[in-house]
Amino acid sequence: MTTVREAAPHPTVRTVPLRAGGGLLRHLPADAPMAWVHEGEGLVAWGEAARITLPAEDDPGGVARFGEAAAWLADLAARAEVHDAVDAPGTGPVAFGAFTFDPRSAGSVLVVPRVIVGSRDGRAWLTTIGDRAEAHPGEILSRVTPMRPVGPLTWSEGALEPKEWEAAVATAVARIRGGALAKAALARDTFADAERGIDARTLLARLVRAYPGCYTFSVDGMVGATPELLVRREGDRAASLVLAGTRPRGETQDDDDMLAADLLASTKDAEEHRYAVDSLREALEPLAEEVEIPDRPRLLQLANVQHLATPARATLLPGATTLDVVAALHPTAAVGGTPTPAAVELIREIEGMDRGRYAGPVGWIDAAGNGEWGIALRCAQITGSRARLFAGCGIVAGSDPETELAESEAKLRVMREALAD
Repeated sequence: MTTVREAAPHPTVRTVPLRAGGGLLRHLPADAPMAWVHEGEGLVAWGEAARITLPAEDDPGGVARFGEAAAWLADLAARAEVHDAVDAPGTGPVAFGAFTFDPRSAGSVLVVPRVIVGSRDGRAWLTTIGDRAEAHPGEILSRVTPMRPVGPLTWSEGALEPKEWEAAVATAVARIRGGALAKAALARDTFADAERGIDARTLLARLVRAYPGCYTFSVDGMVGATPELLVRREGDRAASLVLAGTRPRGETQDDDDMLAADLLASTKDAEEHRYAVDSLREALEPLAEEVEIPDRPRLLQLANVQHLATPARATLLPGATTLDVVAALHPTAAVGGTPTPAAVELIREIEGMDRGRYAGPVGWIDAAGNGEWGIALRCAQITGSRARLFAGCGIVAGSDPETELAESEAKLRVMREALAD
């Protein structure tokens, strides 16, 4: 597969203020909606003004796809005629992106939409990107139809049956105990087939309602609600959130408190979390003047699970681009393992599947370099009437296969419920 680039030679970009109010998702038409929404704010978009689709790389540790995407976007921005009456992060030319977990997988993509609606800090705006200076793109008049229910589903297993995946976890534990590596994050997939095309907006609306504290996204068919912020960039400041170590939520308050206490006291989960924090620090330090990370994790409780969480902040060095930071941080120990090269090779050996863009960076970036990028977790790849769901767990020496399978089921529940009418 070769690099595919699509763009007008000299696009015209206009951003104008809108009256704030109303939900962002109400603007979206059904065809290929794009979104990044967190606690009611963010960006939604549709249409395509430009796209770059990147091929697989030969280098198992390669980051060329990030550099090529950044260069393409910078060239597009340099050729654009921009009229920005709002001048805030997320205005002007914006690209939505989803990158593959493994550089040896094809399909990383950046898409510059035709129409973008944004909302943040009580302000709202509309951006249009057209091929002619005197006209708005036709997509601005795209008809918004009612969101469709998903309908009946037929479920089927993915690459590995549950018992086969437990065996893969046992293999990983044996390799870890044998000293080959310290941690591996293993994932599994499952499929849901509907009777007609799945309306991504329906899933987005359900995810936004159920998980307002997560980053709900839709990029090129990859739809989900991730709790994991890889990087938020504004000016020279960057922020990230490490999540590693998980328990389900309890059926009662007492049960919930007991599970939370167990997570906070767990040596196994503390070890897994420490690997993820150390990985983040090591990746950020060459790009930053200063990195601030608390000594202890806190508890992050979501609707279905609770995690150990550590926020991090950094002041970036001059010249460090957003996609430089994304490339340096990916894959984190939370979705790859420690050490990363050995963990990624083990993943390729025993998972039995190509993750595609699952557990890869997903998010948006504007022409000034501002942006928000998460890790594509708690998600599904939607292709017509089929949804491919993913979930993964961090495996260390103390991992138990049955427990890890139960944790993966808890994580799959996010998208199972989003698909259920």
